[in-house]
Amino acid sequence: MADKSVEKKEEKETKNKGITEQNENTKTKITKKTTANAKNINSTSKKKTTTNKKTIQNAKTKNKIEESNTEIHEKIDKKEINNIENKQEEKNDAEITRKIKEEEIRKRIEIAMNEQKIEAEKLANKKEEENSKQKEDKRKQKKHMKIWKKFLIAITILAIIGISTVAFLFYGPYKGFRDWWITTAMTTMRHQYLATWFFSQDTIDEVLAKNRVEEVEGITDTTLIKPVEDDDVIYENKYERQILAKGIDPEEYDIYEDNEDYRIINIQGKKYSGYLAVIYDPSRVKAVASRKVGESGQYLTTMVKENDAILGINGGGFLDEGHNGNGSMPHGITISGGKVITTNNYKGVGGLIGFDNKNRLILGKMNLSQAKEMKIRDAVTWGPYLIMNGETSKILGNGGWGTAPRTAIGQRKDGVVLMLVLDGRRATKPGADMNDLIEIMQRYGAYNAVNLDGGTSSVMVVGDKIINDPIDSTGAHRTRYIATGFIVTKKSEK
Repeated sequence: MADKSVEKKEEKETKNKGITEQNENTKTKITKKTTANAKNINSTSKKKTTTNKKTIQNAKTKNKIEESNTEIHEKIDKKEINNIENKQEEKNDAEITRKIKEEEIRKRIEIAMNEQKIEAEKLANKKEEENSKQKEDKRKQKKHMKIWKKFLIAITILAIIGISTVAFLFYGPYKGFRDWWITTAMTTMRHQYLATWFFSQDTIDEVLAKNRVEEVEGITDTTLIKPVEDDDVIYENKYERQILAKGIDPEEYDIYEDNEDYRIINIQGKKYSGYLAVIYDPSRVKAVASRKVGESGQYLTTMVKENDAILGINGGGFLDEGHNGNGSMPHGITISGGKVITTNNYKGVGGLIGFDNKNRLILGKMNLSQAKEMKIRDAVTWGPYLIMNGETSKILGNGGWGTAPRTAIGQRKDGVVLMLVLDGRRATKPGADMNDLIEIMQRYGAYNAVNLDGGTSSVMVVGDKIINDPIDSTGAHRTRYIATGFIVTKKSEK
């Protein structure tokens, strides 16, 4: 066994040695070949050296060309770079512009959408408001319908009650209201239909016959009118003091205005309110007429102004042709400053109301000849007469004149003239009747007194101002054209 191992080992070594020898031989061959190649290379190198010189020259030339080309290319490259950069900038600008436009478009779209949204919300709100309003209107309409139903029911009930009440007052057992209604309506110019609608002419005549003024007969006794020249006066009562006393307290004695020309006293009653003008110099009391007699009347304020007067009241009655109430034509005799203005026929109550040349108030049924005989300087026509020579007329019923605003004129024994205007046509104060006028005139000492035109004509003017509150038949606070009036002139400068 040991011998075989040795043999194998020797064989292996012999084999390795052979291989080593082969390798050595191969190296030797390679070395020789390499040497030969080196020789060839050297020969070739020489050849190449010559060639390289040319090549170097060519290379230098080529380098110069390349350098020149490089410079050209660099210049071209710079331009291209600049162009590229410019194009890039333009591209960037375009991109920025595009983005800005896109942003603007986006914002516009967003704004439009918001506006549409807002508009939609407005429409929705409007529709909701309309719906709410419609609901509210329907609710109100229902409520109004209920109110109207209640109102109509109330009106119907009130109408039934009103008709029943009017029927009872007009045709019931109590005749007082009926008589007042008829007499008040029949003494107006325009509203007599308020009586004729409800009552027959026989009934109206019967009522007027029972309600009338039985006037005092005769003519004023002028010998009883004696102006007081002595200041030593004993005042019988408060009313005498109101008329005559000097320097009295205005509040205590209800004085509206006081001066040397006149004194105005406040007059108050349950059914009326107004003013009493006290004129101490009767010579300054004049009658005036419209400048357009036969065409139209004038307002009292105009008459006072045109005659340079300080105070005035309306005067006598006038014709009411066509029921237009323009005051164009006075009743009966009219005299102003001694000049005869009218001489119309007059058959009504009362008659002439004038002042003679001794400044005495004359009342009497007379014609123009009689008036001239009595030396009447200023006059109008109306009535009824209330007091004559201290005797009062007899008033039957309510006197036949009903209740209304009133005007009256009177004179005391001492010559003092009294001008009275009372307002009415209010719910609580309808006005005065003939008894009221007599009572007031007697209270202040009138010895002769007469009713003048009343209603809307009743007016007192001080300076250029109406101091009372006239109300026409429609309820408007105004007066109207009148035909005549009494004025107080300014004191003569002598």
